[in-house]
Amino acid sequence: MRRRTPTPAPPTQLSLFDRVGLVLRPAPPPAASPAPAPHAGRPSPDIRHANLNGHPVAWELRRARRRTIGLLIDERGLRVNAPRSVTLGEIERALHERADWILRKLVEWREHAARRERLAPRWEDGAPLRVLGRTLTLRIDPAQRGVNEIDGELRVGLPHDADPERLKDLVQAWLQRQAHRVFAERIPVFAQRLGRAPRRWTLSSARTRWGSCTSDGTIRLSWRLVHFPADIIDYVIAHELAHLREMNHGPRFWSTVGELFPEYEQARSWLRQFPDDDEADIPSTGVPS
Repeated sequence: MRRRTPTPAPPTQLSLFDRVGLVLRPAPPPAASPAPAPHAGRPSPDIRHANLNGHPVAWELRRARRRTIGLLIDERGLRVNAPRSVTLGEIERALHERADWILRKLVEWREHAARRERLAPRWEDGAPLRVLGRTLTLRIDPAQRGVNEIDGELRVGLPHDADPERLKDLVQAWLQRQAHRVFAERIPVFAQRLGRAPRRWTLSSARTRWGSCTSDGTIRLSWRLVHFPADIIDYVIAHELAHLREMNHGPRFWSTVGELFPEYEQARSWLRQFPDDDEADIPSTGVPS
């Protein structure tokens, strides 16, 4: 991946504070800008603001039929899913009690956004591309038919003046085929170890949620995992298949992951460079210790 100067982060929750060493500092208030027109038939987001440990944080409130307050942090910032019976004051107290966790996760997401910007592929001849942990060189080669990996290069059959979007579409389609092939080979290996197979599995295009497992046994895996080394892909597959036995992240779940993939702690630590959605549930009566 090439190095390039990151573009300034948009004025979202992820850009509300900077990191200097290990010290957080509040960023200046963002300049006022016209609110975007809401989609027809959709209510406008309920955006609110809180001062958490001296840092201004914007958050979106969503009311839902649930028993707990859910705090979700991802690339869009902080969202709070709260029962309709919980007062705004109770929600704000919950935010202040979880302030350290919220600020830490928002910093992680901001750093992740900057890292992703630095590592984003360049869709041009000669650019590097990570595939299964290896670096290939993109080559536009009119003599080729389709996309082929040859001698450390990914040669794409396009004219030299081809639109970069056309190059991107062809290469990403090839990457998705590689991901499907790898997943099809590795899922049965871990399903045999578990003694249970998913009802079905599909590819997703998620950029941050690497995998998911539904209660009906459906596994979804992001094709973008194909950029990562094979052991990281194995860890994500083992993680999601473990949910077929334990639909939670409790001790028995991690014990199952360890049975399927003993080196999971190293892989999990490596993957934290690229954070998944972070969510915490808080009982409506307060924050657990």
